[in-house]
Amino acid sequence: MAELLVVVAVIALFVVLAQMHLFGLLRKNTFRAQMQELVSTMQMAASSAAETGRRYEIVINITEQVYELKHITGSEIYVDRPEETPGEIIARNNLSESCRFVYVWFDDGIDTNSRAWFRVGPSGWQNGGKIVLVDEKDRPYSIVVNRINRIVALQEGDVEFLEPKPKNELPF
Repeated sequence: MAELLVVVAVIALFVVLAQMHLFGLLRKNTFRAQMQELVSTMQMAASSAAETGRRYEIVINITEQVYELKHITGSEIYVDRPEETPGEIIARNNLSESCRFVYVWFDDGIDTNSRAWFRVGPSGWQNGGKIVLVDEKDRPYSIVVNRINRIVALQEGDVEFLEPKPKNELPF
């Protein structure tokens, strides 16, 4: 009887260890899956805009931890109020606890920790920059939007960019 109890205890220990390992993997995969889904959404918007001539915007709401893909249908674009730009919301995704937006930095030197949007049309991205996210262990990752070559890429860490120089420091 004692041997049977020892065997059951050892099996239970292995089951608990396997369960902890599995939940850790699932959490990590959820973080990667959410980041990759955002990157894929942005890449899809850029390629669709180039092929069809339509315009799209990805609105990132950092305070609510939500992003949405919107097809811009009208000719009016509200720079300061993207929610008022006429369009149809194609996709809306909430981030989980394991994946959080921290801030967005644009390549013109502007950053925000509340709300941001990236617009793309047939000629490419209107602005470039980076979207910084953290995982459940607060490790940073950057989604880099390159307005010159239309590439959207995921990189580990908080990627450094060259800051634009003020007009008085330019040699020309």
